[in-house]
Amino acid sequence: QVQLVESGGGLVQAGGSLRLSCAASGRTISNYAMGWFRQAPGKEREFVAAIANRWSGGSAYYADSVKGRFTISRDNAKNTANLQMNSLKPEDTAVYYCAAGRVAMTVVGAYAYWGQGTQVTVSS
Repeated sequence: QVQLVESGGGLVQAGGSLRLSCAASGRTISNYAMGWFRQAPGKEREFVAAIANRWSGGSAYYADSVKGRFTISRDNAKNTANLQMNSLKPEDTAVYYCAAGRVAMTVVGAYAYWGQGTQVTVSS
């Protein structure tokens, strides 16, 4: 079992930055692909970014809507995964979820473990 806890959400003006962190316990996350998803009110949960596990080279993947603005990373020593979000837009407003799974994929069903989410609100 992997327990995940997100932090770092908040209110920011458009053009600003936030850094989300996902603290893992129970298992070492270097063996897992880590993903970030988000869900806005009335919308389905959508893929944001993912990073492969160490056996797959740790490659990163991004949704087109965040490519060039967001960066996913992992700190295996601290057992955390992070999402650096720059140039934030009002449409980035959502609850952001951290997830762990076997393979870095863009679909919700690929991830077995989820955090409780952290709210990100971007004002215009």
